[in-house]
Amino acid sequence: MNKSSLMRQVMEYDFAQYELLLYLDTHPEDAKALKLYKKVTEKAKELRNLYEAKFGPITASSAGTEERWNWIDSPWPWDK
Repeated sequence: MNKSSLMRQVMEYDFAQYELLLYLDTHPEDAKALKLYKKVTEKAKELRNLYEAKFGPITASSAGTEERWNWIDSPWPWDK
């Protein structure tokens, strides 16, 4: 899987997760939606971890290790 298609999947699952969160704010008793939210959240986390392992951090909060700050290692969008 290439970088852009993996990022697209991350974004799709993040979007679905957020939409379900909003839905659950107004329908907290919907067990089916809650189950789907948990499933989508796990998949989003899995995809995010896969992306970051292959291509580097997606956000600054997921950057940095004990040895070095790696947020600046990936090319910036305008450096393509």
